[in-house]
Amino acid sequence: MAKEFLISVIIYFIYVFLKSGNSIHMLQQNKYNRKKTYLKWLKRNPAKAFKNYSILFILLAIFIFFNNLTLLIVCFNALYLILTANLILERKQGQNKLPLKYTARVKRLIVTNTIVLLLPIIIMCFFVNETNLVYCYLILGLFAYLNNLYILIALLINTPVESFVGYYFKRKAINKIKSMKTLKVIGITGSYGKTSSKNILNDILNIKYNSMPTPKNFNTPFGLMITINNHLDKFTDIFIAEMGACQEGDIKELCDLVHPKYGIITRIGVAHLATFGSRENIQKTKFELIESLPSDGIGILNGDDEWQRSYKIKNNCKIKWIGIDSEDVDVRAKNITLSPKGTKFDCYFKGDDKPYPFETKLLGYANVYNILAGIALGQEFGMTIEQLQAGVSKVKPVEHRLELKSNGDITFIDDAYNSNPTGAKMALDVLKLMPGKHIVVTPGMIELGDAEYEKNKEFGMQIADCADEVILVGAEKTKPIQDGLKEKGYDEKKIHIINDVLKAFPLVQSLKENETYVLLENDLPDIFNEK
Repeated sequence: MAKEFLISVIIYFIYVFLKSGNSIHMLQQNKYNRKKTYLKWLKRNPAKAFKNYSILFILLAIFIFFNNLTLLIVCFNALYLILTANLILERKQGQNKLPLKYTARVKRLIVTNTIVLLLPIIIMCFFVNETNLVYCYLILGLFAYLNNLYILIALLINTPVESFVGYYFKRKAINKIKSMKTLKVIGITGSYGKTSSKNILNDILNIKYNSMPTPKNFNTPFGLMITINNHLDKFTDIFIAEMGACQEGDIKELCDLVHPKYGIITRIGVAHLATFGSRENIQKTKFELIESLPSDGIGILNGDDEWQRSYKIKNNCKIKWIGIDSEDVDVRAKNITLSPKGTKFDCYFKGDDKPYPFETKLLGYANVYNILAGIALGQEFGMTIEQLQAGVSKVKPVEHRLELKSNGDITFIDDAYNSNPTGAKMALDVLKLMPGKHIVVTPGMIELGDAEYEKNKEFGMQIADCADEVILVGAEKTKPIQDGLKEKGYDEKKIHIINDVLKAFPLVQSLKENETYVLLENDLPDIFNEK
């Protein structure tokens, strides 16, 4: 009996080990259950998490009544062979937009989870017999079925280790920052536009200085620690730290780590409203950056943003305002001209009536604001107008943020990173500028709390004004957009609904004309796929 059971558990273990890879992937996308985000995902997606074919293990219970052990073993082995084959086939056919990153933390989690999976199997191998075989199979089946919850045991076991690792790298980063006496530290936060602003500022400052930004969207405490410990060196003049937040206190935590002297707030919107609770909480959290600056620090704020204008700053540091519509600002853009090739504008400085022309390859008003912030801070760092103009002209398009990508007679406007209401509207304005046929591909916007339906419906109405065809990703998630399109009388034959963004590209090929522009607005992680 032990030999037959051993063969069964080998087959079973292969399946649960592979399935655990999927669970760890979802855990990683949900920030390792920080702020219980993983548990919230399980609650929102019970069909994905629990309603799968492994529930067929309960059929083994019938063998309690039919005492046929040979048939029981054959059925158990067949079930998990089929489930394993199906899992492997799904992985080959699928393509994750955000694949699992095998970080040191993930590797530690895999080791711990493997031990957690093996422990009950080893115990059962010692005690299994003909009487309790069916119950052993039922217990193993339950563990496999609840794998998305079972993985939390390994996460819990690793918590002390991760805390120690985090503390070690934090102390190392703090000590390194302290040792770099001449290093200028800039913090950038906002509801959206952080990464674009960071990269634009870096390109401008690098005309004169050796500037180092946090890579990609490394905007968490651990992301900043990695950047400081692995990338900053004695040649770095300026460190630009992108700062993300999901709740009050997050920005203050990051400021306590890097101690910025300079700060930029991009725009304050409704991103992550679901976790913040209110827009006032978002406003207060973003200003934690400005209120953490020293008295001789400098904050760059957007004068066209009512949520920045209305906030009473609890700090006496220097504030410089930028804007397009507002006249009472320190750095202002006027005479803005947008074209498929880029953007031109005149820049005016407070106390100087002379216009200074600037030109960039970037598209959209959102990028003009980000450039103004870079100009304002570059001026404070002693850069000349000529240096600023050269820096702006050399600014490179930011990946997945209104980035143009040509593919034959199709040009993609890639604005796939985390859409928000203001940014989505600006992206549609860019699409309007383009000649030829217009197609919008989007799954809509998330993490907008109670405003999510309203904002997505409004987005649908805006799409109706500029798109010739609409491809919506997720029938359920995009219902508000569908309602907005219908309210505007949009032709339902031109609304195409799919459940995976990867299916959009062959569909675009079938819908294209001689000259076609396709806006990719937002690309939700795999945890939001409706399949």
